Amino acid sequence: MTTRFHLTAMRPRDPGEPGRTASTLELFFDLVFVVAVSIAAVQLHHALTENHIVDGLTSYALVFFAIWWAWMNFTWFATSFGTDDWLYRVLTFVQMAGVLVLAAGIEPAYVDRDYVVVVAGYVIMRIAMVAQWLRASRSAGEQRRTTQIYAGGIAFVQVLWLLWLIIPSGAAAIIGFIVLAGAELAVPVVAERQGNTPWHPHHITERYGLFTLILLGESLLASSNAIIEALHSDQELAPLISIAILTFIATAALWWIYFWPPHHRAIGSLATSLRYGYVHYFVFAAAGAFSAGIEVEIDALTHHSELTETQASFTVTIPIAVFILGIWWIAIRDNADRVVNIVVPAGALLVLLDPVIPIPFALTAVFLIAIVVVLVVRPPLPDSNPTTPLDRNDL
Repeated sequence: MTTRFHLTAMRPRDPGEPGRTASTLELFFDLVFVVAVSIAAVQLHHALTENHIVDGLTSYALVFFAIWWAWMNFTWFATSFGTDDWLYRVLTFVQMAGVLVLAAGIEPAYVDRDYVVVVAGYVIMRIAMVAQWLRASRSAGEQRRTTQIYAGGIAFVQVLWLLWLIIPSGAAAIIGFIVLAGAELAVPVVAERQGNTPWHPHHITERYGLFTLILLGESLLASSNAIIEALHSDQELAPLISIAILTFIATAALWWIYFWPPHHRAIGSLATSLRYGYVHYFVFAAAGAFSAGIEVEIDALTHHSELTETQASFTVTIPIAVFILGIWWIAIRDNADRVVNIVVPAGALLVLLDPVIPIPFALTAVFLIAIVVVLVVRPPLPDSNPTTPLDRNDL
């Protein structure tokens, strides 16, 4: 129903709606977020290359949380209440503007530990989200209380984020961040206990898959950079071309592993949905860090890094292992037989052996290809209960 202001009532969407796919607005939204991810990965690359490992990883974890959490909240809101009218689009654009503000503050966050601009961009995104939830509460029906808790909880935590800026940088600031991140994560848990929002399994997992594709594309860019660097270097030509080829193989393998399981089965209950959504922080962060690791490896090969070759290799293999283990836990494990459930996590752990052998990065590609071969010959288990409605109350 359209009102006189040309607005559509923001009623809960049908979780079984046939043919539900990501909208062009959602795809546009993802692209803006990838700008922030790309900048964060570039700054991580610089920090690691300069051997500022702890500081670089800490800043990356903090900044990436802001990026991931704002993206994830909008994604789950859209699957339940998206209307695509003009006000919904405008509020979405406000969130996108907040992403750009956040992106502008990433370098100061890394270099000077100045998180003012990052927090400002984050709060802009979250306040727009509060407006979305308040609007949804007017037509949410049985989910009215849930939407109000979302709006109130998000707004309250934003006040705390602004107060967090007063805390001097150091251990106290890190502890404060952890507390506030925990508060953000708690809001959906508390809200959904009042009445579950109607997420669409295929739509929500498609959204995660599309974002993963864009993040893996960052790794392909790193592979291209290796070739470009090789064209300007005579001495390191062979190693750089090898890195480019192996990066492409690894990225293709990660794509294969990610999309092997039927992801929509992984969010059949509130508990599994929370696990799926929250663990994706590590999956997404690992995908972004993988591209940074490739750049670090290129710097090490061209003698522009303060890291040893072994340390540089770990910047590649650790993200790969985290990515695989994360997807195995939330999507592959429950849809695979014993062989797959042995090979996938074992292969991820074996990837970590690569830096301690005298064959840079090559063993990682071998292990990844072996995992893919096993996945090809052993497809996912059939859905044992495809017609049973979703049970969302077993948290």
